[in-house]
Amino acid sequence: MSDVWTKYFNKKRLELSDATRRAKTMSFCYFFILPYAVLFLTFNILPMITSMYYSFTNFNILEKPDFIGFRNYINLFLQDEVFQTAVKNTFFIAVLTGPVGYIIAFIFAWLINELPKWIRTLVVFFFYAPSISGTAYLVFQTLFRDDPQGWLNAWLIKTGIVSNPVAFLTNPENVMKVLIPVILWTSLGTGFLSFVAGLKGIDQAQYEAGYIDGIQNRWQELWYITLPNMKPMLLFGAVMQITTAFNVCDIPMQLAGYPSVDYCARTVVTHLFDYGYTRFEMGYASAIATVLFLTMIICNKVIQSLLNRVGH
Repeated sequence: MSDVWTKYFNKKRLELSDATRRAKTMSFCYFFILPYAVLFLTFNILPMITSMYYSFTNFNILEKPDFIGFRNYINLFLQDEVFQTAVKNTFFIAVLTGPVGYIIAFIFAWLINELPKWIRTLVVFFFYAPSISGTAYLVFQTLFRDDPQGWLNAWLIKTGIVSNPVAFLTNPENVMKVLIPVILWTSLGTGFLSFVAGLKGIDQAQYEAGYIDGIQNRWQELWYITLPNMKPMLLFGAVMQITTAFNVCDIPMQLAGYPSVDYCARTVVTHLFDYGYTRFEMGYASAIATVLFLTMIICNKVIQSLLNRVGH
């Protein structure tokens, strides 16, 4: 095990020295990215570091932060039962909408890429529209309303399937069955668009050369040519899909209510919203945000390592 860590640190040391050497030879070029670097440091890095610091304090905005060590994290993992429910719901949503949405978006992009240009443009527009419409999911409030005025309940009662309205958004047994398809529907667009762009950027000559070299079917073409050429787009789509899956907040709050019945639609971000913007316990909210941030970093690293195996 020690040899593995030694090799890892030696590799990172060589990469750092190589990056430092290249930075010295191109030092003038860094002046061009200085404005962006300043903005990125001001609005991304500093708030992240500040949030991590506040996670070790008792801070309620009105009073000075009081350092309490790991107490927020201990309470979060050992005493906060609602947080445990939120974690369970978040991972359930992430597992279903993350990988499933990622695969569906790629399959649709791959199939649509074979269509004529004008049809492809039309399909891409309609597929991407939910992602840019912002509050398109609000139509589902009317669709799944718990009273006879809801479109689905009105149809079910009219056809005689049920005699009383079904509680789609207030019955804990039904809430996730409604939320998962809605979240999946609204989360496909960004990854889908990047996949379409990646597919269009592949040189068709590579496919011709591949068949000369022994590729025999479309699946081998996909694995050995298409996917390796799309690694940057695949990584971008994976990052966006994971980020979207873990940051689910608005849809559960709008459809299932805030708070939801028995916290059946509680997510980590909803829990963060509760402590940050309702109770103003910024120290505890910062601890939740830090845990979520580290979880997303780990997931992105795992996905990146899996994508590096594509084509091998």
